[in-house]
Amino acid sequence: MQFGARNTIKGRVKSIKSDEIMSIVKFDVVDPHVMTSVLTRESVEELKLKTGDEVQLIIKAIHVLPVKK
Repeated sequence: MQFGARNTIKGRVKSIKSDEIMSIVKFDVVDPHVMTSVLTRESVEELKLKTGDEVQLIIKAIHVLPVKK
């Protein structure tokens, strides 16, 4: 598969919460960090995502903003 995004992170599906239209999917990435993605329920079903599945997260963003603490 080819895509234009250059930033990818390996992760594991931590949890999926779905309603009739949308799903919120949380991914464990570099322990103990979690990334969250909002997907259509249809997309979750097409990908056959289940808790515990290993995935590759593809990050495509217009802006990445660093914040200094």
